[in-house]
Amino acid sequence: MLGVRKRWRVRHWPIRYKFVSLLLISMIVPALGLGGLVSWAVDRIIERQVNENTLQLISQVNRTLEFYVNNMQNITYLIAFNPETKAFFDRSTSSDEYEIRQFLQGITTLYPEIAGILVVNQYGDYISNEMYSRSSQPLTEESWYQEAVKNKGIFKMIGHPGGRNVLSHANYSSEEVVSAVRAILEPETQKVKGVVLIDLKLRVIAEATKNVRLGKWGHLLVIDERGESIYTPSPSPLRTIPLRWVQGNSGTFSKEINGQHIQLIYQRSPFTNWTIIGVFSGNESALEVMEVRFYIISFIFFVCFIALGASYYLSFSLSRPISQLTAFMKKAQAGDLTVRYHDERMDEIGILGRSFNHMLDQMQRFISLAEWQERQRWEAELRDMQAQIKPHFLYNTLDTIQWMARKKGADDVAEVVGALAKLFRIGLSKGRNMILFAEEIEHIKSYLHIQKVRYKDKLNYTFDIPEHLQQFYVLKLLLQPIVENAIYHGIKQRRGPGHISIQAEERDGTMYIRVKDDGIGMSRERLEELRKSLTIDFTAGDQEGKMRNIKGYGMVNVQARLQLTFGPSYRLYIDSEEGKGTTVMIVHPMIMNLS
Repeated sequence: MLGVRKRWRVRHWPIRYKFVSLLLISMIVPALGLGGLVSWAVDRIIERQVNENTLQLISQVNRTLEFYVNNMQNITYLIAFNPETKAFFDRSTSSDEYEIRQFLQGITTLYPEIAGILVVNQYGDYISNEMYSRSSQPLTEESWYQEAVKNKGIFKMIGHPGGRNVLSHANYSSEEVVSAVRAILEPETQKVKGVVLIDLKLRVIAEATKNVRLGKWGHLLVIDERGESIYTPSPSPLRTIPLRWVQGNSGTFSKEINGQHIQLIYQRSPFTNWTIIGVFSGNESALEVMEVRFYIISFIFFVCFIALGASYYLSFSLSRPISQLTAFMKKAQAGDLTVRYHDERMDEIGILGRSFNHMLDQMQRFISLAEWQERQRWEAELRDMQAQIKPHFLYNTLDTIQWMARKKGADDVAEVVGALAKLFRIGLSKGRNMILFAEEIEHIKSYLHIQKVRYKDKLNYTFDIPEHLQQFYVLKLLLQPIVENAIYHGIKQRRGPGHISIQAEERDGTMYIRVKDDGIGMSRERLEELRKSLTIDFTAGDQEGKMRNIKGYGMVNVQARLQLTFGPSYRLYIDSEEGKGTTVMIVHPMIMNLS
């Protein structure tokens, strides 16, 4: 079962299968992405064009309705300025009702969209060419009259005139007309002198909207500021429109109504306070999108067909020479170094084959060289064993001097000699390049102890090293060059005693070692020069050339060993201020075991 799972892992596939898969993915996935993007873009573009065209049609209808409403408003002004109607409003005996009716009749003749005009004064008297009161109740108590008074001379459309005490000779129902009112005011006192009521025939609105077709069955409907219907064609999936749907001057939204996806676009006229709403099916534009998607899917299938044939041909031409080269490598792996790849190809496979031949030639030379080097290694080990006698002799001699100094009572000499012996012992460390941090601390303490004997009270030092960090491994002689610089270039040249602080901490799995002194520091120019020396990348080769003519050789040497051992991320950072001291930060990896 495990073997079956491994066989189906991609990394275990033959290269021809990987190449076929790569070509198919690289051609089909972009085609699918492009098809999806084009489909999405077409859908958005068609939707935007439909919305824009619908809004343009609604705007045209709005302008038509505003034209008729504006004519009605102008008629109210014309009536108010007429001398006869002025006398009627003032209840003057000079007013001639016959002349007024003739005047109103002339207006309805010029404007056939007007169903009727009614002029009422403040005393309840009225004159009309087509309209009359159905009872003796004063017309000044009618809701439309009060609405006109409330608007203080501002023209207002009040919708269908349902339940009013006014009839028409033409017997228009309330659903066949739309009413507008305007109060006539006394200019000086702003007192209401009367009201003009005008009925507009609904067929004017129907004719303005019925010729607008939105898709197969879409249409326009008109509502007033209260959400009540002014005009709704029949049949329509929407008889009423909740006012909360049409917030603002214009917009678009969609609803699911009786299982149909309905798209609605609306625009409000600030002049009439009417909102025209376009209602049409949201699925009709999807048919055009589906047609585009059909062509896209056909294109993708065509691309897949071409990609499949091309990938098999290319994979065969690539995998066959690789298979031959693999067979030669297996023979070389079995020990036959005499095999050679013979092909005149100039592509990467041909280059790989010639490199394979060159590698076998090099291997044969290296085998001969390894035999010679093995003999040289044994000779070097013999010389190294002989050289070990000298360090042991040095340790034994220093121990003898220390013993003799203590016997003579020269304890200070004994301490210095002991520190020197410990310094040499840890510094040599049996040839190891990495030592425990605890050993490195002991080494630098021995070094500072020797310097303390020399400089006495001028040199002070403290350590702040957590116990758990001392169990990690660090580069040997990591701190000594930095502490030496702190003494000779900082503490030694200042007046009075100086202090060196050595601290260590762990952050994010990395060890940060800080060596800080309060010596004389260095100038900005000197600091920049030293920082420039520390920017050298020692992992890029030619270390000997890079180490020439640099400043701060000891610290640069530490930086070079850090980078060559662990990589360019581990390095030194230096900061200094003239007259205040210098701080060197060592960034070192956390190494628990040496393997």
